[in-house]
Amino acid sequence: MTIRPGITSKLFFAILFTCVVAAVAMATAMRTSFNEGFLGYLNEQEEQRLEALAPTLAQAYEENGNWDFLRDNPRRWFSLIRPPGMPAADATPAERRQPPPESDLTGLNLRVSLLDAQKNLVIGNPRLNPNAKLKAVNVAGQTVGWVALVPFQQVSTGAALRFQEQQLKASLVIGGIVILLAALVAWLLARMLLAPVKHIADSTHRLAAGDYASRVAVSSKDELGQLAEDFNRLAVTLDKNEKLRRAFMADVSHELRTPLAVLKGELEALQDGVRPLTPAAIHSLQAEVATLGKLIDDLYELSLSDVGALSYKKAPVDVLEVLHMTADAFQDRFAQQAIALELRIPDHPAICHADPNRLRQLFSNLLENSVRYTDAGGNLIISAIMEQRMLKLVFEDSKPGVPDHMLPQLFERFFRGEQSRNRGTGGAGLGLAISRNIVEAHQGTIAASESPLGGVRITVTLPMANGAPT
Repeated sequence: MTIRPGITSKLFFAILFTCVVAAVAMATAMRTSFNEGFLGYLNEQEEQRLEALAPTLAQAYEENGNWDFLRDNPRRWFSLIRPPGMPAADATPAERRQPPPESDLTGLNLRVSLLDAQKNLVIGNPRLNPNAKLKAVNVAGQTVGWVALVPFQQVSTGAALRFQEQQLKASLVIGGIVILLAALVAWLLARMLLAPVKHIADSTHRLAAGDYASRVAVSSKDELGQLAEDFNRLAVTLDKNEKLRRAFMADVSHELRTPLAVLKGELEALQDGVRPLTPAAIHSLQAEVATLGKLIDDLYELSLSDVGALSYKKAPVDVLEVLHMTADAFQDRFAQQAIALELRIPDHPAICHADPNRLRQLFSNLLENSVRYTDAGGNLIISAIMEQRMLKLVFEDSKPGVPDHMLPQLFERFFRGEQSRNRGTGGAGLGLAISRNIVEAHQGTIAASESPLGGVRITVTLPMANGAPT
């Protein structure tokens, strides 16, 4: 079975590898720079020796008249190129203990040669190359020879090698310390950065398995903390949606089962002859069918509005005129329930960019809600206020009211404010949910609050069209 490294291991090794590469590159650059600088320093010392050697050889040429005195005479050659202060071959032990010049540490005496005027070798190192440095030897303004020096290319003497080894060891020690620090920092960063991510991942697995109570502790204010907060909000939303889904399924089954049970009982009674087929029985059956049809229509409308598929044909429309017409159609219903309906709206029009049919559906739902839930002898007051290019419509009815903690839930599907508001007097609890979707589709707002008349106040706010009076 192949073991795949986790994200912690990947991040650790990524950071460590980067730091190791940086440390090796730095050490290599330091070593290269040191070598080039050290060799450059030694070559510079040799060039200074070369400058001092040319006058000495010129004086010896002037004394002897040619270079024959140096041919096959290495002892005389080495005595001429010996730097000032350098002990001779027959020097005393005390003189020999004097430190040689730095240029001699590189073996300069073995890499220098003397050429005649035609650049033919007289004495010295015969292995000259094109990179050899030449210094003219002039006598009476005439070039009589050349001093050639093969450039120093690598450290070969004991002292220089020891110095180079010390620098290399120091670089290795520093590089090792840097790598250890990099490993420690990589480990700490991997744990600090990925520990919250692992907690979120574990909580996500539990959430995916259906544990909607799973939460993540928020321990920082950075992006990881924001991710934890977003996860917690997601968990709350999923938990709420799951509860709504279960409640929705239970409510739908209940709302469908009740009229079907009544229809079944009525039909069985008619079939068994317990109840005669009278106009009253037929009216009862039609009423249950109408209730069932209204519930199915509302569910269909709600499903369309939830996904934004409800059709809207918007145009400039006088909202107050639509409200007047809808309220007039409900006058008889309110009169039958002994509920006074009063409109307090201005005479001038209120133009909004809206769908008149959906507005009529909105107002019908709100009026239906009041006529079903308001006690007999009560009243409903509808007022309109136009301010700051917004039209505010307020529906205030009388008792019974809804407790304050239940007001925000009025627009949830299948919700009824009190147990007394059962399906015998109320509907299925979908009208206000559909109304909210219609208002939001018109870029408006709808809210519920306590009415000063003892019932519920529903406030609908709609944006007015450009050019409408305020």
